Amino acid sequence: MAIVATENLCKAYQLGALELRVLRDLDLSIEQGEYVAVMGPSGSGKSTLLNVLGCLDRPSSGTYRLADQDVSTLDDNELSRIRGSRIGFVFQSYNLIAQLNVIENIEVPMYYQGLSERQSAERAKELATIVGLGDRIKHRPSELSGGEQQRVAIARALANKPLIILADEPTGNLDSESGSEIMNILDDLHERGTTLIIVTHDDHVAARTERAVHLLDGRIERQQHKRKRKR
Repeated sequence: MAIVATENLCKAYQLGALELRVLRDLDLSIEQGEYVAVMGPSGSGKSTLLNVLGCLDRPSSGTYRLADQDVSTLDDNELSRIRGSRIGFVFQSYNLIAQLNVIENIEVPMYYQGLSERQSAERAKELATIVGLGDRIKHRPSELSGGEQQRVAIARALANKPLIILADEPTGNLDSESGSEIMNILDDLHERGTTLIIVTHDDHVAARTERAVHLLDGRIERQQHKRKRKR
């Protein structure tokens, strides 16, 4: 089943009298549980596509269906609810809250889900353990390495059991060893059935996925399908 499906997806921005077309008639289908890399040169539309798929932005035309729900025309409140319940985000810069410890950062997406403090704390501890931080739960971001901070970000992205995880250059600020550890975690999440879409310029990252979608000038230039990973 396609968890993500776009048809004739276009995104343009108005810059004064000039219209900048960033995505052009883009058709993309991603199956549930698939592991996909989105690649392309600077200005190819990678970040814009991720913003649309993450319901951070609306398409100018065309349709985007998430789990068979057309989210193309939802208002801001509806998009916010979709983001909070169905999409997990992992950013290059981690985006952790400096004043909060590991558990508290992981709990942030759960504040609006009606869970009790005990339920959210238990869920956060479980996720901290999954990403290898079970012994660091009281540490704040400033007390963690970059790789550890990204582990917290991954755990936070999983907090509300989202349909998809969107990762924007998740290893971009890390050394090769830490980056490899982060990819091991994402690989493991895929093995558990998580749908992962990763924007990356790194061929080594893309090589670990099942499919690489290459963008150029807002269109899909080509796709590389690989042998399915064993689960």
